[in-house]
Amino acid sequence: MNLMAEKITMSASGVLNVPTNPIIPFIEGDGTGVDIWPAAKLVLDTAAKKHGHTIEWKEVLAGEKAFNETGNWLPDETISVFREYLIGIKGPLTTPIGGGFRSLNVALRQILDLYVCLRPVRWFQGVPSPVKRPELVDMVIFRENTEDVYAGLELEAGTPEVEKLRSFLKDSYGWDIREMSSIGIKPISKMASERLIRAAVQYAVDHKRESITLVHKGNIQKFTEGYFMKWGYELIRNEFSDVAVGWDDCGGKPGSKILVKDVIADIALQQVLTRPAEMDVIATTNLNGDYMSDALAAQVGGIGIAPGANINYVTGHGIFEATHGTAPKYAGKDVVNPGSVLLSGVLMFEHLGWTEAADDIIRALEATIAEKIVTYDFARQMEGATEVKCSEFGAAVADRL
Repeated sequence: MNLMAEKITMSASGVLNVPTNPIIPFIEGDGTGVDIWPAAKLVLDTAAKKHGHTIEWKEVLAGEKAFNETGNWLPDETISVFREYLIGIKGPLTTPIGGGFRSLNVALRQILDLYVCLRPVRWFQGVPSPVKRPELVDMVIFRENTEDVYAGLELEAGTPEVEKLRSFLKDSYGWDIREMSSIGIKPISKMASERLIRAAVQYAVDHKRESITLVHKGNIQKFTEGYFMKWGYELIRNEFSDVAVGWDDCGGKPGSKILVKDVIADIALQQVLTRPAEMDVIATTNLNGDYMSDALAAQVGGIGIAPGANINYVTGHGIFEATHGTAPKYAGKDVVNPGSVLLSGVLMFEHLGWTEAADDIIRALEATIAEKIVTYDFARQMEGATEVKCSEFGAAVADRL
């Protein structure tokens, strides 16, 4: 280990102290993690070095690699390292459907209380897109990360436990739930809603954004999603009236303040297609945020280049991550696009205050794509493209730094 490398720390005033040579934990990731992480790391190291930084990467284990080496899918040591070093980055991790161990991604978020899932979505010049005007998409999603149906409070159909709950709900509330039903609980709390929306407002202020849209399904789920919206507007009035104003309080004319509005989730999924310029910062519940971030990613080139972060702005902890799956059938073939984990690294650099290095990576990425040097996912959608391997794409971006 580089003896000059230091930990990132959090000051008493809530500001990250980032040394010139920080130690940053990483999880390589399952499946294509073996391909995309080295390609992204090359670019991140090159950009950091250009601006006088050296990153000491500290590998920690999770997923299949962790299970094969330790017999544990998510070792306690991994959690301890992320707690100690505050900021980390990870590739994709396996999440079986319909059984097996619980999602490692969700577990990391909940154990470390990483309550914001931050998903900026924007188009990069030259990236193939299925929509006519992808350049109008420039949105930042704040997805609540710790509750909603992702809390995992479920009981399996046919078990004594679910029958006990079904009987209780019938006797206590008159809720007639069909036999052989699985039942899940959807908690939406005032505390979690407020801290998520508070983070979205602060981001909008810091980045000079014009509006915040609260996306919810409160017309049907009145006391969960509906209260997410209600608590959001109350928060604006109580804590941010100097910088933001709700639609009903200004008639849609906020003056110099940030406009806060709301929209039903299904309508929001139409409006991001038909009126994308009207969406700016989006604050929403967990499941809605999952749907919206992936749908928006499709408009700007696909989830393969969508960055993401899980952050606790109070404790300073943050894990930046590739947002796509493991794609095991492509693992080790050196063919997939490393853009998601690379752009998550860019997001991490921005979070650390390394904005010049982050901007340089974006310019180099756009220059590479403009020359039509791309991996297969883009090459098949572009005329005259030069299809390259994952590692070659990373090297091409690094060369342009």
